[in-house]
Amino acid sequence: MAMRATGQDRRQAGGLGRFGAGALALLLAACGSGGVDTTRLGLSGITASLPGIAPAGPQAGEPGFVRGFLGAVAADEPRAALVARNTLSAGGTAADAAVAAAFTMAVTLPSRAGLGGGGACLVYNPRRNETDAILFPPGARAGVPSGADRPAAVPMLARGLFLLHTRGGRRPFEELLAPAEQAARFGIEVSSALANDLAAVSGPLFADPWAQASFAGPGGRAPGVGDRLVQADLGTTLSVLRTAGVGDLHQGGLARRLEETSTTAGGGLTVPELRTAVPQVAAAVQSRVGNDIVSFLPATADGGATPAAFGSGAAPSVGGPLPASAGLLVLDREGMAVACAFTMNNLFGTGRVAPGTGVLLAAAPGIGRVAPPLLAAGVAHSPSLRAFRAGAVGTGQEGAAAAAALPLSAMLRGADAAAALAAVPQPGRGLAIGCARYLPGVAESCMAAADPRGAGLALGADR
Repeated sequence: MAMRATGQDRRQAGGLGRFGAGALALLLAACGSGGVDTTRLGLSGITASLPGIAPAGPQAGEPGFVRGFLGAVAADEPRAALVARNTLSAGGTAADAAVAAAFTMAVTLPSRAGLGGGGACLVYNPRRNETDAILFPPGARAGVPSGADRPAAVPMLARGLFLLHTRGGRRPFEELLAPAEQAARFGIEVSSALANDLAAVSGPLFADPWAQASFAGPGGRAPGVGDRLVQADLGTTLSVLRTAGVGDLHQGGLARRLEETSTTAGGGLTVPELRTAVPQVAAAVQSRVGNDIVSFLPATADGGATPAAFGSGAAPSVGGPLPASAGLLVLDREGMAVACAFTMNNLFGTGRVAPGTGVLLAAAPGIGRVAPPLLAAGVAHSPSLRAFRAGAVGTGQEGAAAAAALPLSAMLRGADAAAALAAVPQPGRGLAIGCARYLPGVAESCMAAADPRGAGLALGADR
């Protein structure tokens, strides 16, 4: 599907957590070596300064502001992909688009991404010609809180996305929260991605009255594909984050409310834990493959809550390993790329919602049978050209590492994104974006793809 805006004026203007650096280096080494900014000027720029004369066409912050090549998007949930595309169209960077899409995914795919959870991202910035890792996994607990029958992880998504925004965002942060807030307040059509997850665990999930109120359809049944789902409490929480800032969730009124309501839900979060939980910027682990550098998430340790400790997880409330992560991959027209994986540490986290907040609590890692899933992502760029080459994100429990590494290595050997995903073995699922002739470079060489066995969506330039 082409990411090209319509109109008369057209111009052309994508690490692996526990999967070790050495393993990826060997895999990639075996493969061998292998825009124009369309910001509107002219009439709209002149008339915008004249009183009484309305500017022509969409303005900055509105979809359609950018004409021509926008970049590429791949996400494990379709509406999140559309929000990312619209953000690029409104003049946002890949960092902006990833922030907007991730907050949206907290509404449209709360089973795997949510305000109560977290994740990790890689950010390639061609202006700095560097790739950074942003680490914000759902935080581990020092122990089981008194009275907590289902300990919650310390929420990290909002602070992690704010840090991501500082690494290359251009649009106002509050603007990027708006699509998620509107989706929660006014409702969404349930995608097949969410419907499949709800069908898998609706019995134990709906045992919690607040989870049932948040996610059940008419008659208390699990909503199906296309059914309407409104999450009014979550919309209110997102509104507070938009107006008061994400710090309110960690040391303000929202933090105090979450402490109280998470205790009611058996999660036992405390304001001191919320206050001290901060994301980290880390150097990506890198390996040279031919003329390119491949970057992936570092294997760090933080009480078992970082990507280094991520493994397959099982929920005491459901039983058996369940998919508990989601991927997002964004490339903008200037060659900035963001590759993220998000998690609740179990499908629907603890299965409980903090009453009155709409916040689904993630499962605390390292307690009981909860072990976080693998978060896997990789990005390749040319340091000499200062340009993006390829990116991939993998999900699917222990298959996540291969689901990121194999498509990335295939693209470095010349395969396009769609063909590269054919190499992903079960149970892995992958997302891929590749530019065979780099970006900045030849935009027509870029392609985005989502694993056809999943329920995601890719939007990108035609070849």
